[in-house]
Amino acid sequence: LTLRRLFCCNVSASASASVTPSKKKPLVFLGSPQVSVTVLDALLKSSSSSDSNFEVAAIVTQPPSRRERGRKVYPSPVAQHALDRGFPSDLILTPERAGEEMFLSNLRDLQPELCVTAAYGNILPTKFLKIPPLGTVNVHPSLLPLYRGAAPVQRALQDGVKETGVSLAFTVRALDAGPVIAYERFEVDDQIKAPELLELLFSIGSKLLIRELPSIFDGSAKVKAQPQDDSKVTLAPKLTPEESWLSFEQDATVLHNKVRAFAGWPGTRAKFAVIDETASQCDILEPKIITTRVSSPEKVQNEVDDITFIKGALVIPCGGCSTLEVLELQLPGRKVVTADAFKNGLRGQKLKKL
Repeated sequence: LTLRRLFCCNVSASASASVTPSKKKPLVFLGSPQVSVTVLDALLKSSSSSDSNFEVAAIVTQPPSRRERGRKVYPSPVAQHALDRGFPSDLILTPERAGEEMFLSNLRDLQPELCVTAAYGNILPTKFLKIPPLGTVNVHPSLLPLYRGAAPVQRALQDGVKETGVSLAFTVRALDAGPVIAYERFEVDDQIKAPELLELLFSIGSKLLIRELPSIFDGSAKVKAQPQDDSKVTLAPKLTPEESWLSFEQDATVLHNKVRAFAGWPGTRAKFAVIDETASQCDILEPKIITTRVSSPEKVQNEVDDITFIKGALVIPCGGCSTLEVLELQLPGRKVVTADAFKNGLRGQKLKKL
């Protein structure tokens, strides 16, 4: 609550005192996670140049939240980065919902010409969208209309796409459905994981945004923006912990893509049986699977449920006569280890998949 008051209280009065008369057009940025910082930095850098025609008048982000097992309350990564850069704390707004009347009143007082969003994480109501005369523009990490929704990068990786990209689109009331101003394509490596791909796409998106800002400010972007083809829409719902379990009855490629997609959060988990034949004892392990690759079935020379260790990998037979190699994994409460280190910890015990 203290942090929330720091960011939110008396914004209307503070904004009037903090925003000095300027010929530059006021822009409001909305973003929350670490990947949004790249876009914010690009805007701040561009706005500080001598020939810039805009300024970042305010930053809107998610409220402070508890981390580190609930012991402390921290600002969002965007808020923390802005504070570290010396951005005025009274111009960092953290509404619970973007439809709050006090927040909307404060936003109107700032008189933004344009709003820019990048992974803000809050639904923007019609009352919000009516405030900036030039509209609201979103940096979205997919080639719209593909992968509309909360987890476009993760769902694209889960589907095993070979190409994705980032789109710059006007925001409308429907989810990620606004006209597309511009986009950039990106070839997807079959080993890249979601956190790395997210970072790359938002980096590309920040450059795309800066390139297109002149056309947005002079109004020509609205003329050239292309409506999305609704017949080609695919959805990207948010990930859930319940989806994180791996089933080795599926093809190894499907499992490998899921590991890449769910990296970071919520991660992927598997169940193994550890068998001590000398003591007739069986224990169940539920490690997180961190890094994998797909290999040829020739590596499997064991029973269908047995897991072998070959050249630094746990080799697991999967559905469709396919084989998954686990290169890194993590036991609950432990650090990430290589397959070799995991093997050494077994001390000769046998490993089976479940």
